[in-house]
Amino acid sequence: MKIIFFTITLLFLMISKSERTDSIYQYELNLINGEIVSLEEFKGDVLLIVNTASECGFTSQYEGLQKLYETYSDQGFKVLGFPANDFGGQEPGTDEEIAQFCEMNFGVTFPLFSRLSVRGDEQHPLFEMLVNKENPDFTGEISWNFEKFLIDRNGNLLRRFQSNVSPDSNDMISSIEKAL
Repeated sequence: MKIIFFTITLLFLMISKSERTDSIYQYELNLINGEIVSLEEFKGDVLLIVNTASECGFTSQYEGLQKLYETYSDQGFKVLGFPANDFGGQEPGTDEEIAQFCEMNFGVTFPLFSRLSVRGDEQHPLFEMLVNKENPDFTGEISWNFEKFLIDRNGNLLRRFQSNVSPDSNDMISSIEKAL
């Protein structure tokens, strides 16, 4: 009886693992306004996923991210902002305060999501997957605010950019244009 139970359990685990999509499209998250959205809604778009913060030395990158969004959105490009308070308490506000700050100071119109964690024990599974995905740049934990993940139209991680790579850098723009 134990052998049968063990065999059935093992088969179930093997099937479950093989059916796992391991795709960004498997996640549903809350937008900053509380609306739940499936990342599947962005299937077919080139995405730039960014962990953001309002009180960081890189916060001015919101301006460049908004410009990228405006420049390429008609070609199927989206910036997805994920506020996180994981680095030096630099995103202490509520979702409403974060949304207000981004709109008033940088005119942000790209999708912002509810604050979540991008590292540590509370790390959201989306970011757990992204930091471990092979790519030509680097893998491993996010080290600071405004790290960027460039995703192709099929949900594959193409590139990963560190915080100090500005949205208007030649490398960023050429990578986005190539993906489009």
